[in-house]
Amino acid sequence: MAELNISVVTPEATAFEQAASFVVVPLYDGELGIAVGHSPMIGRLGYGEVRVTADGATQRYYVDGGFVQVADNQITVLTNRAIAADALDATSAASDLEAARAKPANSPELLEIRDREVARARAQLRMANRS
Repeated sequence: MAELNISVVTPEATAFEQAASFVVVPLYDGELGIAVGHSPMIGRLGYGEVRVTADGATQRYYVDGGFVQVADNQITVLTNRAIAADALDATSAASDLEAARAKPANSPELLEIRDREVARARAQLRMANRS
C-alpha cells in the first residue's frame, strides 16, 4: 500500500520526517487534508497545526507559516518554526498575545506586524489549550 512521506524543514534543520497515511496542514485561508494520491500543488501556510496520522495515531505540530508542496505522495513543509504540540506553553502564549495586542499600530506597516504577531500567538494558544 502506498503511503505519504512528510518532511518539515526549518531554516535551522529538518524538524521531522516520517511516513503517514493522512496529513492536515493549515493554509493561510483554511485547512487542507492530504491523502495518498493527492494532486500536485504548492500552497501558502498560515499559523497553526499540522496533524500527521500514521498507524492510527495522530501527532500534532505547530508551524509558523511558510509553504507546503505536494508531489508524488511527498509532502514538503518549509516553515520558520515547527514545535511539537505538547511543547507549547499556554501561559507563555497568552502573555505573547497580550504583548502583541499592546503593540502600537499607527502605520500600515506596524498594523501588519501587530496583526501577524496576534495571529501567531492566537494559534499557539489555541494549540496549547488543546494539549
